[in-house]
Amino acid sequence: MDEEPLTFPDVPRLELERTIAELMDRAQQVLAAQGRLRSLLGATRAVSEDLDLDAMLRRIVRAAIELVGARYGALGVIDEDGLLERFIHEGIADEVVQEIGAPPTGHGLLGAVIEQGQTIRIPRIADDPRSVGFPAHHPPMDAFLGVPIRVRGRTFGNLYLTDPQKERFSDEDQEIIEALAVTAGVAIENARLYAETHRRERLGAALSGITAALLSPDSGDALGIVADAVATVVPAELVAIITPEEDDRLRIDVARGPGGPAIEGTHYPAEGALPARAIRENALIVERLPAPVDAVLRPFGHTVAVPLVVAGAPVGALCVSRGSATYSPAELLTISDFASQAGIAISLARAREQHQRLEIVEDRGRIARDLHDHVIQRLFATTLGLQGIAAADPSLAVALERHIDEVDGAIADIRTAIFALRHRPDSDDALRSRLLALVSGVSPRPRISFTGPIDLAVTGDLADDLVAVVRESLANITRHANATTALVTVVVSEAEVVAMIEDDGDGLPPTIDASGISNLAARAERLGGAFTVANREEGGVRVRWSAPLPRGGDARP
Repeated sequence: MDEEPLTFPDVPRLELERTIAELMDRAQQVLAAQGRLRSLLGATRAVSEDLDLDAMLRRIVRAAIELVGARYGALGVIDEDGLLERFIHEGIADEVVQEIGAPPTGHGLLGAVIEQGQTIRIPRIADDPRSVGFPAHHPPMDAFLGVPIRVRGRTFGNLYLTDPQKERFSDEDQEIIEALAVTAGVAIENARLYAETHRRERLGAALSGITAALLSPDSGDALGIVADAVATVVPAELVAIITPEEDDRLRIDVARGPGGPAIEGTHYPAEGALPARAIRENALIVERLPAPVDAVLRPFGHTVAVPLVVAGAPVGALCVSRGSATYSPAELLTISDFASQAGIAISLARAREQHQRLEIVEDRGRIARDLHDHVIQRLFATTLGLQGIAAADPSLAVALERHIDEVDGAIADIRTAIFALRHRPDSDDALRSRLLALVSGVSPRPRISFTGPIDLAVTGDLADDLVAVVRESLANITRHANATTALVTVVVSEAEVVAMIEDDGDGLPPTIDASGISNLAARAERLGGAFTVANREEGGVRVRWSAPLPRGGDARP
């Protein structure tokens, strides 16, 4: 007999099917939850696998997007004032970011998450009264989830997610992102501790290197060593040591960073400049500066200016600039420490310079005494002997007279050298010192002699004109004369100053450069003097330039 199939009553069968469907739904939910938990564990592992803070923040954003299937994500880092100092985003193309312009500063819903310090989840951004809209070119966004990230009880930043695949964020989405935020807070704290430890190690090594360099007798560019050390410890795009000049300008003495070597020694106006304020107020100042509008690079972006103090007075400023991130308290303290080291470097450099100048003065004085007491006396004795021989034998007088003139010229040269050795290092503006410095750079080096109170009588504009005349005359000799020797003679009498420049070269060419000659003549004419240029009988050219002394013997100021 055939068996009949097993059947159930209609009502119990429906209940059984319903129960089986519920079990299957719950199994699917369990599987989905397990999958999300695995994703959360994977995200936690990815977030914690590296201690580089910037890379970690970007991985946090990417992990949050993947966990809830969001289209856009961002992480805003909050500064000491509760504003966004960094905004790391994912999902928006780079060209769109360029069109949008400046990143958000923490208003609207972003600011609400910062102010409340709690999670905000809304289905539509446009419907929330706290929303302030989007800037031009910004892609439209709908659902929003904002979760704070806390580190040691303080809000470090906030995670922002928008536009999930399922139209709105669920309770589970919020819970999983809040769990990720807790893990992110721990990872961020570890990264900060690691970065601080690494920073302290680099700071200790840098300060030790600076100390060793400062204590070395031949430390060289101590300020450059300080600037290099700053760049190794504090992330920066420009590290500069800047000092004020007397003409209301700032001078960039040292610059490290891209383009730094090209701007060392350049100047820019002090008015309104951050380094000038730091020097004037003798205080650390932090500001965000605009980029330079001209071609001269200078502190820009987020900049710290710390005064360099020597003997209780600020003499310059250490400036550190970078384009994006602000400075942490630890970084500001580090920069201040380096500024103190730079001040010590300046003090030591000045002390060494003064010591070297004193040694030079002592050596010059000793050499000058030896020349005066021994060499000149022996030359005088030789001259007297030659004159005695000439008087005893008139047939030798003409030949001996030429040798006597050479000895007299040597005595004049030695006297000039004695003055150059004895002049004070701080008297470089005196006419005699300027002329000595001028002839020292000419090849072949001319002889030079002085007669009369040169430095007392010839000052100001008259001294400038005379130096210019000698410079231009020697330049003409160097370029055109083919001379082997040259002589510069400056004589000051009661009424005028006369400069004579002679050479043993080829003489005047058939055609003379009128511009150079007319310039020398114009200087003499403007002062009421005279100028002549002519060939010498013995060969070469003689230039004679004269100008009357101002009344009272003092030149115009």
